[in-house]
Amino acid sequence: MTVGRDTLSKAETITVAAVEAGVPTLVEAREIVAQFHLMIRRGAAAELSPWIERARASLVASFARGVTIDKAAVHAAITSPWSNGQTEGQITRLKLVRRQMYGRGKIDLLQARLIGAE
Repeated sequence: MTVGRDTLSKAETITVAAVEAGVPTLVEAREIVAQFHLMIRRGAAAELSPWIERARASLVASFARGVTIDKAAVHAAITSPWSNGQTEGQITRLKLVRRQMYGRGKIDLLQARLIGAE
């Protein structure tokens, strides 16, 4: 649904074409997902309401319901220059180190690993 067509192998391209021929609603769903990605990347918050209306009548209706419920947050995410990506990256790194150390130590060892890694 989200992988670029230019990265597909010949066999994958044939498979995708066969699936699309048999399930046209899947093609529409892929276009709606691509439109959402483009809207986020361009910061086009004005397109959010029309996108929700189009998505409600497609295979991604449950995602559209979730966006509708959190419409204010989605709108803020589109328009705001701020991102929590750095925070999420640090949390992911912390969880990775914690999983690697499972059963080996407590907070002192974890702290030593994280401070020593920087």
